[in-house]
Amino acid sequence: MRKKKGATHLRRAMLKYLVTALSVCFVLTGCGGSGGSSGENGANDTKGTDSTNQQTDTAKKNTDTGKGSGEKVTLELWGWGGKFQTDYTKIVISEFEKEHRNMNVKYISDQGGTDKLTTLIAGGTPPDVAVLDRFMVGQWAAKGSLESLQPFVDAGDEVRADDYYPGVWAEANYKDQLYAMPFTTDNRALYYNKTLMKEAGLDPEKPPVTIAELDAMAEKMFKKTSNGSGYEQVGFIPWANQTYLYTQSWNFGGEWTNGEELTPNHPQIVKALEWMVSYAKKYDMSKINKFNDVMGKTGINSFWTGKVGFVVDGNWVLNDLTSNAKVKPTFEWGVAPMPSAEGYPQTTWAGGHSWVMPKGAKHPQEAWELLKFIGGYKGTLLWAKRADAGNDITTMPKVNEEIKITENPKLKVFVDLMPVAHYRPVTPVGQKLWDETFRVQDLALNGKGEPKKLLDEVKKNVDNELKKLESK
Repeated sequence: MRKKKGATHLRRAMLKYLVTALSVCFVLTGCGGSGGSSGENGANDTKGTDSTNQQTDTAKKNTDTGKGSGEKVTLELWGWGGKFQTDYTKIVISEFEKEHRNMNVKYISDQGGTDKLTTLIAGGTPPDVAVLDRFMVGQWAAKGSLESLQPFVDAGDEVRADDYYPGVWAEANYKDQLYAMPFTTDNRALYYNKTLMKEAGLDPEKPPVTIAELDAMAEKMFKKTSNGSGYEQVGFIPWANQTYLYTQSWNFGGEWTNGEELTPNHPQIVKALEWMVSYAKKYDMSKINKFNDVMGKTGINSFWTGKVGFVVDGNWVLNDLTSNAKVKPTFEWGVAPMPSAEGYPQTTWAGGHSWVMPKGAKHPQEAWELLKFIGGYKGTLLWAKRADAGNDITTMPKVNEEIKITENPKLKVFVDLMPVAHYRPVTPVGQKLWDETFRVQDLALNGKGEPKKLLDEVKKNVDNELKKLESK
């Protein structure tokens, strides 16, 4: 996911034994029940709290899969269209069908986004498997729009948390229940212009490690236009590209949750927003806006213009070097972990997509077989080895190691950060929290409120939203 949308990645067993084992598991264990393009309306009205009934329903469906009679089952998979559909079907789905002769996969191109998927779930005609921004998993699970995958995990030993990066796995869980198989991931780091560093009298081989160092280096790179009305070159803008409040909050040691409580007004998050505001005041928001307008007309990431000293952005930006004919950097550059506040470790945060089983899936057991394949080692490796994988990072350390992506020194920076990557709070109000942070960030940067008061307001708003959901 990029910016303002919370702007989403199969061992066969004997049926009689598995149905019996799962049925017992469902009765004896409970199931709990957090975005992408749709947000809070991305689920039906069924609450994810009646866990015993949910698991019992799933167990009943498992007895009607057609496996025992030798009937061939057709699974519906809801995914992205276009080139992705063509490539994914050829590279991954075809291999699944070869290994599972009793199953066919009907690929349904995503038309209408999560709103359409919500309608299908509410109408009782969902696909068996669907792609979903991992950020949305918690809120969809909370509203009862997803089947818990935990009973299937508990019944076998093929899916393990240790096979995935910690943050990626955590974001796929809600209330100690797995609701999604991780599919794609990404993270953020600091791109730095070595040429501009040299011109500013800095050591180009020593990018900033702390926020204080970043501030001092960036200051030396700001250059105003000849008439003084704007900037022809800037050092750093702490709200540009991928460096918004979520990003900087973790660089300052902020915590968005305390147990199940949301804490958007955490003292270090307040400090992060105050620091961002300090740039708006020191370098004049109106002048920076003019500069950003000019950059927006270039048709390329601002970093590739050679006019910005430091930019925080994702690993996907490396793909510009081969996919965008306009990107032909004539300067030296590098990639490093983002600077952090004094006393806090350098870190990052990861987003990405997942595969889920929508509530009411017609063939849950077969759907689980598909989910294990496409979200597990085999499917992940197959997709990672495609010819145009570029600078993608997979969700599984073992796969990343096997395809040797760390041999690219710039991509290695991102891969090495994955074990410590943060993730956005897994909560029924994840989209609300995401939207609120951008709202108050814009207000604070434009001098329309103090950071502490604005973040207190965010706390109040998301807490009230949670209460509304809990009362339904």
